Amino acid sequence: MPNALSSPLSRRGVLAAGGAVGLGVALAACGSGDDGTKDAGAGGDAKAGPWSFEDDRGETAKADSVPKSIVAFTGTAAALHDYGIEVKGVFGPTTTKDGKPDIQAGDLDVTKVEILGNVWGEFNVEKYAALAPDLLVTAQWVEGELWYVPEQSKDKILKLAPSVALWAAETTVPKAVQRHADLAESLGADLKAAKVTDAKARFEKAAGRLRAAAKSKPEIRVLVGSASQDLFYVSLAKMSADTLYFQELGVQFVEPKVNSQGFFEELSWENIDKYPADIIMMDNRSSALQPDALTSKPTWARLPAVKAGQVVPRVTEPIYSYDKCAPILDDLAAAIEKARKVA
Repeated sequence: MPNALSSPLSRRGVLAAGGAVGLGVALAACGSGDDGTKDAGAGGDAKAGPWSFEDDRGETAKADSVPKSIVAFTGTAAALHDYGIEVKGVFGPTTTKDGKPDIQAGDLDVTKVEILGNVWGEFNVEKYAALAPDLLVTAQWVEGELWYVPEQSKDKILKLAPSVALWAAETTVPKAVQRHADLAESLGADLKAAKVTDAKARFEKAAGRLRAAAKSKPEIRVLVGSASQDLFYVSLAKMSADTLYFQELGVQFVEPKVNSQGFFEELSWENIDKYPADIIMMDNRSSALQPDALTSKPTWARLPAVKAGQVVPRVTEPIYSYDKCAPILDDLAAAIEKARKVA
């Protein structure tokens, strides 16, 4: 994993590899049913006629009709799925080495989508073209750059269909969820369906719980970390949609001395005790080392939060639907409610 971020592209590479914890949850599959949710397919319930959508780059994607052959970054596809909008192809972490769905796939049936790329830098342009895409959708972590769309083939890819990019950084969870809902609605989703409104209610309740937990224990400090074999990364909360929102709700975070890119600080394993913390949130992506793989690191085992069992997962790349975000808020609230001051 690179430890120097000399350009936006290298920064994206580090993010994808799991190091950038500073940049940075589902409705059940929405088929036709008794709850009123409509099977929109890929925009099948949208109005006929010209379609357009202004994305977070300020660019407007246009088509003669509502896109039906949609290809999306896996996490974005999972969010659209939660609103009843299905995609034909995905790119980004979709399946693990044993063939199971990656955590970023959410409730997607990964056997029913064309996987164009499963790792950073992988995107099969020929397979993409064969899908006759109407729309490409992905996230934007760095302004103007399309998440998991390789720079070397970007021009070829973007010639084949209109594209939409939605912020995953420099925003907050409610704003990101709303933007994904806006896109889904433009593609035919019914945002008044019971599954959507019920999920939104759960999200709002969970946000209230986290606010109350943070207010009741202002002394608890949370460190957001991600591990690689050689380095431990500590993020700056305000740089990521999830942790910025948690901060707005009152959660107190460790503030690292970030590098020149402003997102996180790299620490050697000998120095990971630099910042006292009562709770450690660890990057849960498959590209990052998980806590059970860190038992051989003596400095990790000596951290007060680790000794106290106050290490919790962090959904570093949330699936931006109300149903997936609600449990993230509830889980952090529960961790703070149970936490004791140890640092």
